[in-house]
Amino acid sequence: MTDSTNETNRENPRKVREGVVVSDKMHSTLVVAVNERVSHPRYGKTVQRTKKLYVHDEKNEAKVGDKVRVQETRPLSKLKRWRLTEIVERAR
Repeated sequence: MTDSTNETNRENPRKVREGVVVSDKMHSTLVVAVNERVSHPRYGKTVQRTKKLYVHDEKNEAKVGDKVRVQETRPLSKLKRWRLTEIVERAR
């Protein structure tokens, strides 16, 4: 590898998720609900699972109801392991 800081050449790329902002009450922190569809191990039915992620939002720009894209990062606090990359869609 030529450049270790280039994310396209990274051996294990960082995870990217899309979700909806559930809470923005904390300073520079969001709570984002991410839905994932998984197949049930025994019955094969598709089940929706929701996970709450604590996301670092440096400029406090996302609001409740916004659809956002987040990226995995190093641990920023006890619970925060994600950072806001972009706001996909604003809440109406």
